[in-house]
Amino acid sequence: MWGALLILAVLNGGVRDTWLSPSLGDTIGRAFSTVLLCGLIFLVTWWTIRWIRPATTREALYVGALWLALTLTFEFVVGHYGFGKAWSELLADYDLRRGRIWLAVLVVTLLAPVWTAWLRGIVALGRSS
Repeated sequence: MWGALLILAVLNGGVRDTWLSPSLGDTIGRAFSTVLLCGLIFLVTWWTIRWIRPATTREALYVGALWLALTLTFEFVVGHYGFGKAWSELLADYDLRRGRIWLAVLVVTLLAPVWTAWLRGIVALGRSS
């Protein structure tokens, strides 16, 4: 499932770099791209949470934590060693003072399985075990 999210994130980055940032400016283009990716992550999770079938809120959170760990590993390991990006360039997306709101994607990645499981009635609110 995370592989599908990765593909969406890569496509989203291409849309950002090709159309959004050139027409809206880098800060607004990145912000729009971040909001778009958050929505896509939520939608994919909404469509697949019944297939994932977490039995408890804790299990749903484990799914989100796994997705978050995979995302961060890909971003930093592949970004630095695979694509040759400097650590400072990779960390720039975390600078809220520069209008970088990438952290929202990480929060949604972590919590989307919990939110969608609750909203779809798969787990009860507050039932963690």
